Amino acid sequence: MGRINIAIDGPAGAGKSTIAKAIAKRRGIMYLDTGSLYRAFALFAIRNNVEPKERLKIEELISQAKIELEYIDGEQHVILNGEDVTSQIRTAEVSTCASEVSALDCVRAFLLDLQRNIAKENDCVLDGRDIGTVVLPDAQKKIYLTAAPEARALRRYKEMIANGDTVEYNDVLRDVLYRDQNDSTRANAPLKRAEDATVVDSTNLTLEETIDAVDKIIG
Repeated sequence: MGRINIAIDGPAGAGKSTIAKAIAKRRGIMYLDTGSLYRAFALFAIRNNVEPKERLKIEELISQAKIELEYIDGEQHVILNGEDVTSQIRTAEVSTCASEVSALDCVRAFLLDLQRNIAKENDCVLDGRDIGTVVLPDAQKKIYLTAAPEARALRRYKEMIANGDTVEYNDVLRDVLYRDQNDSTRANAPLKRAEDATVVDSTNLTLEETIDAVDKIIG
């Protein structure tokens, strides 16, 4: 049997990572959180006080950043210049910055080969914004996972509260809408559904129902 790559794309807060992890576990294959790579670079930019609009400085950072993935007890860990930053990359500030730096072609090119090489060598599930359209256009299975902005914001809000963050729902919704606009209108690899992707709208589905729906489509 040949290599199997499953691409799950969709807007911010659609639950792509949660669903992708569940599908990978059910099928006993690798899960690759591509968004974590962009988050790691965003964290590097923030730590160096470089804004996404400062392109020349961003390009300088690329030459200084070494981003790797390690799997410890089956869980993906993100390593930035030798430091495990898996927990540090999940803040709202990093999320917003990641959305902005991911629109830069120099950053995308930097991380593209890493994603493709991992997929080439492993059966895996990848999630992101442009997996089925740009990163792995030949993926055997493609899913476009979406939900209403309000539903996505509520899920993100509850997750952040559970993690001990102090946030307001309206602020989270505003961030979701901002990222939708930014991701779908950027010139380089914008968020969009691949023509051969199957849409799954999880607005009115439970987590288990969404996992089952995606798993059934994959077949």
